[in-house]
Amino acid sequence: MTARDELARWVASLQVTGAPLVRVEGWQFATLDPAKSRRAAVLILFGAREGLPHSSPPQPGPDDVDLLFVMRASSLAHHPGQVAFPGGTIDAEDMDEGAAALREAREETGVDSDGIEILGALPEVGLPVSNFMVTPVLAWWTEQSPVHAVDTAESELVFRCAVSTLLDPSRRRTAVVRRNGFVSRTPAFLTPDAVVWGFTALLLDAIFDGLGWTRPWDRSQEIPAPL
Repeated sequence: MTARDELARWVASLQVTGAPLVRVEGWQFATLDPAKSRRAAVLILFGAREGLPHSSPPQPGPDDVDLLFVMRASSLAHHPGQVAFPGGTIDAEDMDEGAAALREAREETGVDSDGIEILGALPEVGLPVSNFMVTPVLAWWTEQSPVHAVDTAESELVFRCAVSTLLDPSRRRTAVVRRNGFVSRTPAFLTPDAVVWGFTALLLDAIFDGLGWTRPWDRSQEIPAPL
C-alpha cells in the first residue's frame, strides 16, 4: 500500500469513529473559551520527497515522502519563530475547512492548489494560547509546484522535510516549557532547518502514531523549547 493510500484510509477511519486526535491535558497553559474561540484550518501536505529519483514509483511509500512547513515570522504576536503547517483563520467566504487550508497555503507558500488532493479533515484540536479551534486538513501533493515565503512579515521560511528524517529516533526529543509553576511537554523533531515542537509536533506525533509509522524513541531525552 502506498503512503497516499495509507493516509486516505486512516483519515476516513477517523471520520467514522470520531476519535480525538490529540490529548488535551499536559501541554496547554490556558483553557480554551468556546464562546470566544475562532475557527482555523491547517494544511498537512504530504508528497513525493523532493529530489526523489525519477525511477522511483509514482506513488511512494512512507520513506519516500516529505511534508511542507512554514516558519512563522519572529515579529508575530502568537507563536513567533515557530514551525507550523500552512494555515490560518477560516473566512466566511471559504466553502469548508479544506478550501480555507488551501487558500492559506497558497497565500503563505505560493503553492499551486490545483495540484493538491484533499484526503479529508482530521478532528478539531483546541489551541488555547491563541483561542483557536483548529481543523487539520490532510492532503496529497499530486502535481508539485515551487514554494517560497510569499510574505516574510508572516513567514520567514518555507521548507520541506522528509518523513524518514522526522521518524528517525535519533532526531526525536521532548520539548519542555516551564512557566508560572506549570510544566508543558510536547514531542519535538530535530530537522535540518529547525526544531519542530509544540502544537505542530503534537499533530505530527498523533498522525505518525495513527498511521503506525512511529519508530520507538526515547521520550526521556528532553530539551528546552526553542522559544
